[in-house]
Amino acid sequence: MNLHCKAIVCSLKNYVVALALSKLSYNVGLLDADIYGPSLPTMMNLTNKKVEVNSHNNLLEPLYNYNIKCMSMGFLTKSDGPVVWRGLMVMSAIEKMLKQVNWKPLDYLVIDMPPGTGDIQLSISQLTSISGIVIVTTPQEISVIDVRKAIGMFQLVNVPILGIIENMSTYTCQKCSHEEHIFGVNGGTNLAKEFKTTVLEFLPINISFRQACDEGKPYVIVNDSDDQMIRKFETIAQKIVKQIPIKQNEQVEQK
Repeated sequence: MNLHCKAIVCSLKNYVVALALSKLSYNVGLLDADIYGPSLPTMMNLTNKKVEVNSHNNLLEPLYNYNIKCMSMGFLTKSDGPVVWRGLMVMSAIEKMLKQVNWKPLDYLVIDMPPGTGDIQLSISQLTSISGIVIVTTPQEISVIDVRKAIGMFQLVNVPILGIIENMSTYTCQKCSHEEHIFGVNGGTNLAKEFKTTVLEFLPINISFRQACDEGKPYVIVNDSDDQMIRKFETIAQKIVKQIPIKQNEQVEQK
């Protein structure tokens, strides 16, 4: 099976990036590749939902909400049960969610990956042609150290770096409006300089955003379109599209 789409890998706030792309009138899929701790069911308000098999093509039908096709290990296992699997089982699950799901038609498939450079990351790199990866970091050095290794891994497998998102960049006190860099400064900026890429956006700590994630109410849909956070995610989506535009009848072959 071929994925007729651009595959983008993200690491955090992925569902909002997917929704922002959808608001630009693209057909978007969202794959939660975090096998051990899937969060997509909660964030997309699909908790306790299960996927079904299409009797005509024997493919899994992704769940659909907020104009996004969704697939997660949380749809295939008990939502409150642990996934205690070794590498080969993890790789098999990733392959199933990529190749045995009725994704078409899609323009973009946004893939959320957990931190690290393990079986999940390598499996996705081997199973599909990734158009680009969005790197997410927080400003502090302990985060930057791990992210630097992840960038190095994706460079080894020739995956283009689309840019860096610095998450938890600042915090603004709700009482006095004082803005503070509680996790440090320049983490994302320094990474961008080191790897000759750009910072797509600096995202502040935002209570409303956290509440939206927990309640399964997509922030870019339920909030005012003039909201600063929404504009930031729309900017991220526009920058992604500019780097990997959709061309008519374009096909990205799976490996």
